[in-house]
Amino acid sequence: MERHAPRIAFVVLLGVVVAAGVAFGGLSLASRQDSSKITQGQALYAEHCAACHGAALEGQPNWQDALPNGRMPAPPHDASGHTWHHADSELFKITKQGVGAVLPGYESDMPAFAETMTDDEIRAVFAFIKSTWPRREREYQDAQSKARP
Repeated sequence: MERHAPRIAFVVLLGVVVAAGVAFGGLSLASRQDSSKITQGQALYAEHCAACHGAALEGQPNWQDALPNGRMPAPPHDASGHTWHHADSELFKITKQGVGAVLPGYESDMPAFAETMTDDEIRAVFAFIKSTWPRREREYQDAQSKARP
């Protein structure tokens, strides 16, 4: 039995190394994909959203007070705003079809992006925005998205 101990130890060690490689390799692949999506989303956000929602996701000044035209300023998408209170399905519908798709009759300065961005590009923008939120906001928003798919 003792003469097999080194061989058993080697097999166990090899198993641990292979398992760790698979686990970390899988994570790094997912991380690379997430990182790529976030980078794409950041560029798309800068191109399509930052002019109103702010380069640092800070929104327009006094975003909770109506403008002279009765419409609301662009809200922040950082943790100080309310974007993280909404499910992915709501955010997607608002972004693709316009605010009126969720609140019929509501007039907004935000255009619908159905003709401007693909579904995957819209999701990439969300990936970027979410990547800036603290853990508590991400977890809350994830729960909202699971509750209202």
